[in-house]
Amino acid sequence: MDTCRNKPDATVTLVDGFPESDRDEVARMYWAAFGSKLRLILRPPDKAVDILAEALNPNFAIGARAAEGQLLGVAGYKTHEGSFMAISFDCLRQHFGIVGAVWRGLLLTFLLRQPNAGTLLMDGIFVAEHARGQGIGKLLLSAIKRKAKTYGCSRVRLDVIDTNLRAKQLYEREGFRAIASRDLGLLRHVFGFQRATTMIADSGERYLKRRSRKNFHSSVMVVLSDKPK
Repeated sequence: MDTCRNKPDATVTLVDGFPESDRDEVARMYWAAFGSKLRLILRPPDKAVDILAEALNPNFAIGARAAEGQLLGVAGYKTHEGSFMAISFDCLRQHFGIVGAVWRGLLLTFLLRQPNAGTLLMDGIFVAEHARGQGIGKLLLSAIKRKAKTYGCSRVRLDVIDTNLRAKQLYEREGFRAIASRDLGLLRHVFGFQRATTMIADSGERYLKRRSRKNFHSSVMVVLSDKPK
């Protein structure tokens, strides 16, 4: 059982997926976290949230919930079987027409990443604004590492942009290390960042147990739950 720094006597439940009733809320949270990268491609924001809601796949997500059921955060991942966020050309065409779909689809390919054998690819992690600074991101990263083990993956991979220093520092504290970087060149004017860093971490149980004993000291419990119906 993992613990994290949070409000006293609170319980955080980590659940595979999310119910359909939460689809719009998850899309809004995703836009709040990553809208700066997508603002020129999926605007206006209301339309962007609708597109994201259509593209979400709860089968490739882990949600963090408060004791009363409130959604605190989500971590998505990607395997050869599917991904948490997959915006299709048909979806773009329905919202922007054929011409708008073509150029938007081409630009979105620059953000696509493919999973490698033995490595689980993260496909976005975000925490509700009111729940930030309470250790939810740390819990979701630990849950992703456990998920990687169920897929037979020894490592977890993610990308972090140069404008999100706080996230990079969290990843480093949780055992991720940089292995490569990519410069966007002129596309920085489209996506709002200059460079993305690829980071990997071991998903091994021994690493998680060592971190748990060393750094987790509070009254907050994490209960692993099955996927919601």
